Amino acid sequence: MKLCRFTHSGGSARIGKVVAGQVVDLSGLPGVGGSMRAVIGNLGALRPALEAARGPSYALDSVNLAAPIDDPQKYLAIGMNYKAHADEAAAAGIPIPKSQLWFNKQVSCITGPYDPIDLPRASTRLDYEAEMGVVIGKRCRHVSVADARSVIAGYCVTNDVTARDWQMRTPTYTLGKSFDTHGPIGPWITTDDEIADPHALMMWLTVNGEERQRTSTGDMLYNIYEQIAYLTIVMTLEPGDLLATGTPAGVGIATDSFLKPGDRVHVEIEHLGAIDNQVVAER
Repeated sequence: MKLCRFTHSGGSARIGKVVAGQVVDLSGLPGVGGSMRAVIGNLGALRPALEAARGPSYALDSVNLAAPIDDPQKYLAIGMNYKAHADEAAAAGIPIPKSQLWFNKQVSCITGPYDPIDLPRASTRLDYEAEMGVVIGKRCRHVSVADARSVIAGYCVTNDVTARDWQMRTPTYTLGKSFDTHGPIGPWITTDDEIADPHALMMWLTVNGEERQRTSTGDMLYNIYEQIAYLTIVMTLEPGDLLATGTPAGVGIATDSFLKPGDRVHVEIEHLGAIDNQVVAER
């Protein structure tokens, strides 16, 4: 399934699924309500009803898609998880980590798949990072690499938008990664059962139609299952928690090519869809 959050004719956000160019409204089904996080946490029990639902429905181009999950308890991202990107980061003065490098994106940065991205008043070095997002489906701790896929609900497209000047101010990266609007995700959550191998998907990013990044998710240094195993040594992951799994080479800092108002950033991942966001000056 492709699970989404959407609005129609100015109404409140509802839960739906995308099928053949239509959005089927699921919000009236027992147990669904308005929280994607709650749906993800009860997906096993809800799945038969969600899959069987046939209406009401709306044309996809008649609705506004919102961030497919707007209230995860955690949004975690791994740094320099593709070798070519780690090499270009090192050339820009960022040391290559000797183990998995994780940081928080504060959940208040999350925005929709087609919403504007702010160029903050406080930053002149706004950058993009195409990444595959993983949505956790089960409360879990001490998960083995072999069992890690069993705790995944699904996948989405993300852009780990970064204010590089603020990223460099502290060793944790969090401030530079967490400005409001700097977490566009979507366009929906593709459930794990629809993806044969999450490490065999092409991912690319363009700015104003010019390709800047392209790679296979198979080029990760630490694969998704290793990431989940590593994180759950430390913390309990909850349903709806979001992981951004790393970006390939081609980020703006490598060539001193930063985003400016009017730029349009398009991120697409094979079988997962695309997000498309325009940069605007923060008001």
